[in-house]
Amino acid sequence: MKHLRRWLIALVAVFAAVVTLNMQTVHADDSLAKVQQKGTLVIGTSPDYAPYEFLVNKNGKNQVVGMDVEVARKIAKDLGVKLVIKQMNFNSLLVALQTGKVDMVLAAMSPTNARRKSVDFSNTYYKSGQDILVNKTDAKIYKDHKSFANKKVGVQNGSLQETLAKTQMKTSSTLGLTKVTDLILALKTHKVAGVVAEGAVAKAYTSNDDSLVEIPGHFNLSSDTVGTAIGFAKNSDSLVAAANKSLAEIKQKGLINQYLKTAGSYMKTNTEDTSMIHYWTYFLKGVEYTLLISAIGAFFGVLLGTIFALLRLSKNKLSHLIGVSYIEFVRGTPLMIQVMFVYFGIGIFIDIPALIAGLIAVSLNSAAYVAEIIRSGIDSIPVGQTEAARSLGLSERQTMISVVLPQAIKNIWPALGNEFISLIKESSIVSIIGVTDLIYQLTVVQTATYKGVQPILVAMVLYFVLTFGLSKLLSHFERKMNHAA
Repeated sequence: MKHLRRWLIALVAVFAAVVTLNMQTVHADDSLAKVQQKGTLVIGTSPDYAPYEFLVNKNGKNQVVGMDVEVARKIAKDLGVKLVIKQMNFNSLLVALQTGKVDMVLAAMSPTNARRKSVDFSNTYYKSGQDILVNKTDAKIYKDHKSFANKKVGVQNGSLQETLAKTQMKTSSTLGLTKVTDLILALKTHKVAGVVAEGAVAKAYTSNDDSLVEIPGHFNLSSDTVGTAIGFAKNSDSLVAAANKSLAEIKQKGLINQYLKTAGSYMKTNTEDTSMIHYWTYFLKGVEYTLLISAIGAFFGVLLGTIFALLRLSKNKLSHLIGVSYIEFVRGTPLMIQVMFVYFGIGIFIDIPALIAGLIAVSLNSAAYVAEIIRSGIDSIPVGQTEAARSLGLSERQTMISVVLPQAIKNIWPALGNEFISLIKESSIVSIIGVTDLIYQLTVVQTATYKGVQPILVAMVLYFVLTFGLSKLLSHFERKMNHAA
């Protein structure tokens, strides 16, 4: 009997091992099968890095173009699927990959050992050095990365350039920013002495901006810091193999040079007319999305805010606890984290589009602040008002709706108006997940025109027009309420 039991245990162990091995194999092959099954290849990129990826106005529409995009098109064509491009900040790309928002990342990314711990990479498909951009007036001062002792240099957050600057330019301080366009602006305004950039990117800027000069970085580069590769989620072996097959053909046929030439033609188109009027459609689209997000955020903010205010004022301990917990938690965490949590965190279980995720996060955030405004308004109404209404036979619910809330709204209208105005400005945070609001379009125009300050001035004026117009509208309704009283 004991021998039989041992044989059974051994048999079960072998069966479990085989099943586990098969599951791992299936999982490894699942990445390619999923892409082919859904018929789309979703790539993530940060289109502010010419000539790799950047935006142009093509046939009246904003389109992401560049060498990386051409590589992605080739892979999608070989797989027989449609290419879908998701735009977001560079430092959000790996998170998007790990949470399944994208199938692969093409963003001039170097396959460093640190990154390999969390994602897989394809073979490298392009190699370029690491250089430093400086102002033309300072070209004679700096020779390489060793010349920046006691100087501040700009780097893109989460990039290889940031790692190189911190490890090989220890006598220099670093300024890390999300967008390359912001780094170039910091350089032009002398906030930094130089910007560490990948060679092709540095050349793209110096070719289109006479005030900038590219100097050799002379960094000590290891095998994992030279070259550009495609990023994949861990255990995506089949998809990596399929991409490598396409990359091998690209290398064999010398298509990279052709892709760079195509990118160069788009860059030339962008610089033919760099006036802000030429890009009015970009700003208009940004205003439309900003107003949409603000309006929906305000509507649901008031709706949910009223509910949570009543929960906080409830005599029921559980309802009160729910109201207080929600308000304090949301007000105690940054909106940026909330936006990223809704998009990436909840996105693990439900595929939420970037715009919807932004709307949800902004609405939930606004609700917490509106709840406190409404709560303070309700508390400002004398208790005698409630007692008088109840003595006339009104229920607690009728008293709140017919007596307390109308007076409270009048009292809190200025504070509520300030929240609506703040919402227009704070909604700009959704640009970090690729929602094309006004701030996002500002960056697009900066990238396309190689101009830093002018797009900022246009966006500033547009924000002022929106907030000033809303302020006047709110004042109009406030006067009407005071007149009615």
